[in-house]
Amino acid sequence: MRDQVVIVTGASSGIGKASASGIAALGAHVVLVSRTESRGRRALDDIARAVPAASLDLLVADLSTIDAITALAHEFKRKYSRLDVLFNNAGLITNRRRVTPDGLELQFMVNYLAYYLLTGMLLDTLHASRPARIINMTSSSHSSGVINFDDLQLERHYRGWQAYANTKLMSMVYTYELARRLEGSGITANCLHPGVIRTGLMRNFSSVLHVAWTALGRFFKQPDDGAATPVYLASSPEVEGVTGTYFRYCRPFGTTEASHDPDVQRRLWEASERLSGYRYQFPA
Repeated sequence: MRDQVVIVTGASSGIGKASASGIAALGAHVVLVSRTESRGRRALDDIARAVPAASLDLLVADLSTIDAITALAHEFKRKYSRLDVLFNNAGLITNRRRVTPDGLELQFMVNYLAYYLLTGMLLDTLHASRPARIINMTSSSHSSGVINFDDLQLERHYRGWQAYANTKLMSMVYTYELARRLEGSGITANCLHPGVIRTGLMRNFSSVLHVAWTALGRFFKQPDDGAATPVYLASSPEVEGVTGTYFRYCRPFGTTEASHDPDVQRRLWEASERLSGYRYQFPA
């Protein structure tokens, strides 16, 4: 991957950090995106120690706000003229409903709409760097997800885990629709489940579940294991030209019937345009 430029969001810990390290070890220039300067700087320093020849950069952005995502895209374009791989990895889970400054439910914004926004804002740079790859983090929990267009952000009946599963299904549905709209462009879009990995995902959930998750964590795989599929999708010639596919353990897997419903894909795209105020400009 030498001379390639890669963005990894949510790169300050867990699978994002491990993926950034694995991709950097292949020779790419990796731009880490972190919510805070301090955590991002620690991750960058850790990767630099593990991969002495790593070429790294850090951009700071709170992906829960539209203004911050817009500023991130502008800052990246100011510094870079190419983007070979965009890995939308950032995510969280919360036990109570929280609303962002833009009036959007927090999980919906960070786990899904941020992917839609950042990808759209960087699409011209990806197009100029073809062949290019978009990788979206999702989860096997998509199978219990529901996309209810009458209550997309669970204003009436919020449950933290259900909201999480819903956003993972949304990320998958979006990936399939994006791949269709990009067909023949030289840009691929795929999504993945990393496995059950020991990360800090539950730190914003209930204290009881967080303790239980931490205790069970010794039985889970480590972030380096979870990074195997993202690194594979970012680098492998085996997936050159492969698009609109869901991967687990570096292999394509089937997904739910709902995720392939063209009407659901279209309606989610339209809802994303409306809620974000952003419409994609697809390069000719």
